[in-house]
Amino acid sequence: MQLIINGVLQETNATTIQALMADLGIETKVMAAAVNMNVIKKEQWSSFELHENDKVEFLQFVGGG
Repeated sequence: MQLIINGVLQETNATTIQALMADLGIETKVMAAAVNMNVIKKEQWSSFELHENDKVEFLQFVGGG
């Protein structure tokens, strides 16, 4: 399936956010995920189903001062 991940069109076999993050090797501790501009709660990452051409954004929080 094709997804737009952080603005880049990519092909994947992942069907959930958690599976997609594992495929991409993304660290889950400090991330937020949004699909089609809707923030998805971390508790839902393993069950939230992705669909063809979804726009997925992974956000990392960075501290600073």
